[in-house]
Amino acid sequence: MPENTPSGAGRLPHGFRMEMHAHPEGQLVFAAAGALATTTERGTWVAPANRLTWTPPGFQHAHRFYAETDVRLVAIPVDRCAELPPHPSVFAVSPLLREVLLALTDRPESRPGASDRLRAVLVDELIETPEQSLHLPEPADDRLRTVTDLLHADPGRPATLAELGRAAGASERTLSRLFHTELGMSFHRWRTVLRIHHGLIHLSNGRSVTETAIACGWSNPTSFIEAFTEVVGQTPGRYASLAGFRYPKSI
Repeated sequence: MPENTPSGAGRLPHGFRMEMHAHPEGQLVFAAAGALATTTERGTWVAPANRLTWTPPGFQHAHRFYAETDVRLVAIPVDRCAELPPHPSVFAVSPLLREVLLALTDRPESRPGASDRLRAVLVDELIETPEQSLHLPEPADDRLRTVTDLLHADPGRPATLAELGRAAGASERTLSRLFHTELGMSFHRWRTVLRIHHGLIHLSNGRSVTETAIACGWSNPTSFIEAFTEVVGQTPGRYASLAGFRYPKSI
């Protein structure tokens, strides 16, 4: 599937990347199976198999896909984009949204205007759907970036903020303030979301809940399940079953 493809469907292997690019139209990306991460200058959004990503027109972005991904791409005409957020977002996929996405990408247009009508339904449903963003913002401050780079390299790292601060040449108090002012969340919350991102990837690759919990830095599966459910909105076991689902009509 070419990087500049605005619409379509396909199966992509684990680790497949679409490098930084932009579209003149808006774009929705849905992983009917698997998971994807969308990265922009504002950070990374992860969409497991029960969510989709929205990227506005002209917004530079890259994608990476995890596990064998049944990916669906839908272009949204510019004249409908103003009804959706002006920034990248993640939305929950209701049963109706899922069926519309699959219909738009599974078969050719049966009658003139049918695809436009389905896209109108898609936009109308998204307007009524609250954002459920698994957004991980990235810092501009060099000291804070040193800390986040260390955690990206090893999400399970048990270091405290004070210990990480010594590597960054900044105090715990300074870094704590920067997490709130630059990233809009606490150090603990940012690291939790980072670990959940990696947890989604491990689960999509078939690792067990216990293996994933340990790999991502939790001391026991129960703590991981509680954190995962709070952030993602479903248990790891439920997510894993959805991520591995294969639709019979997939291309």
